[in-house]
Amino acid sequence: FYSSVHDISVGTKRGSDELFSSCISNGPYIMNSANGNDSKKFKGDVRSPGVPSRVVHVRKLPNDINEAEVIGLGLPFGKVTNLLMLKGKNQAFLELNSEECAQTMVSYYSSVTPVIRNHPIYMQYSTHKELKTDNSPNQVRAQAALQAVNALHGGGMGSVAIAADAASMGGAASQSPVLRVIVENLFYPVTLDVLHQIFSKFGTVLKIITFTKNNQFQALIQYADGMTAQHAKLSLDGQNIYNACCTLRISFSKLTSLNVKYNNDKSRDYTRPDLPTADSQPSLDHQTMAAAAFGVYGDVMRVKILFNKKENALIQMSDGTQAQLAMSHLNGQRLHGRAMRVTLSKHTTVQLPREGHEDQGLTKDYSNSPLHRFKKPGSKNYSNIFPPSATLHLSNIPPSVVEDDLRRLFASSGATVKAFKFFQKDRKMALIQMGSVEEAIESLIEFHNHDLGENHHLRVSFSKSTI
Repeated sequence: FYSSVHDISVGTKRGSDELFSSCISNGPYIMNSANGNDSKKFKGDVRSPGVPSRVVHVRKLPNDINEAEVIGLGLPFGKVTNLLMLKGKNQAFLELNSEECAQTMVSYYSSVTPVIRNHPIYMQYSTHKELKTDNSPNQVRAQAALQAVNALHGGGMGSVAIAADAASMGGAASQSPVLRVIVENLFYPVTLDVLHQIFSKFGTVLKIITFTKNNQFQALIQYADGMTAQHAKLSLDGQNIYNACCTLRISFSKLTSLNVKYNNDKSRDYTRPDLPTADSQPSLDHQTMAAAAFGVYGDVMRVKILFNKKENALIQMSDGTQAQLAMSHLNGQRLHGRAMRVTLSKHTTVQLPREGHEDQGLTKDYSNSPLHRFKKPGSKNYSNIFPPSATLHLSNIPPSVVEDDLRRLFASSGATVKAFKFFQKDRKMALIQMGSVEEAIESLIEFHNHDLGENHHLRVSFSKSTI
C-alpha cells in the first residue's frame, strides 16, 4: 500500500479575493472602541474620526514595538511623511503623503487586521489632518527612521528595504526576502495562483514553490527584498484565505533565493517565463514518486493507483526478492507526513489496461525506464543497498557544480540541509545530510536523476555513513 493522498472537506467557500476586497473601498472606516480618540492634541483641524485624513491613529501596539515596525505598516500604501510614537499609551500616529494613501491603508486594515507578536493592531483616521511634532528627544528615533527611509529610497511606494542601524530599524534589511508559508486548517484547495494574488498586494513576487511537508500544505515565496517580505508577513500572518479556514502561518525562510526549474501548478519563476511547463517533479506524480522510492531497492516494472482507493497502489518489482527487500526497508517510513504501509499483494502482476480502454492514467509502465539501478548484472548498486537514512549519497556530480549549488538545490523544495561533504578522493561524489529521514526520502524522490548540466544527471541513494 502506498499512502499520500488526502481528502478535502467541502463547505461554503469564500472567494480568495475577498481577503482584499476592502482595499479598493473609498468609504471611511470607523473603529468602535472606548479608546478610539486621539490621546494627544496637535495643531490642526479637528474633524470627525470618520472623516478621511492623511494622519492615521494606530492603537494597541505591543510594548516593545519599534519605529521601523510602525513605519512598515504604512509603507506599502505610500510615503510616510511623519511619525509620532506614544509608547506609554501603546499608540502611534502615522502621517502619509496623501489622504488617498491613508484611505487605502485604513480600508485595507479594516478587513485584514495586522498582528505584531500576537498583538492585533487597530487603526482609524485621526481627527487632525497633519502632524506637527516638536524636536524633543522622544522624537529623535522616529525622525531618524523616517530620514533613513527617505534618504535611501525617496519615499517611493512598493518594495522598500531599509539599510539603517539595526537597533533603530529593527534589522529589517537583514531579513530574508523568502517567506515560508504554512496553510493550516486546509478545508479548500489553495493554489499557486491564489497565493500569488494574495502576496502580490505587497510587492512583486519573484518566485513561488509549493509542496506538502509534515502533512501540511506549504509554500516558499520570494520577494525582491527583505522589507517587502516583512510587510507581507506583518499583514498576512494569522489571516484566513477563506472564511474560518486556510489560515496563513508565515515565517522568514533561511533561504535567500529559490531555485525554480519548472513553471507549472506547483512552482513558478515569474522572472523566467521561458522555463518549461512540463510536470517533471517526481513528487507531483504518485506513480513516479512510488517508482523512485521503491526503485532504490529494485527495478520497478509497473505502478497502478487503485481506482476506488487512490491513496493505495500496486507496485510490481522485477522479482520477488526485490519486492521483499523494498517492503522490509520502506514499510512504516513516513512520506509527506504519512506513514507508508507496504505488504505483499495477492496479485503477481499489474495488468496494463487493454487497448482502447483508458484507466485515467492510473497505471504506468516503467519496464523500459532508464532509471533502473539493477538492470546490469553485477552492478555495484547491489552492494550499496541501505535502509532509509537522513544522509544521502550523491554521485555523477560534474566538476562545475560546487557545494553551494547542491545545498541550494536540496533546500529549494523546503527541506533542511544540515551538512554536506565532498569525497576527498573523488569530487564526483558527496554526502548530504537532511533534517530528517522523511526529508531525505522526499529529496531522493525529487532529485534522483536531476539534470546538473554537462550531460550529468545526479544519482541519489541512501548512505550508511554520516557526516
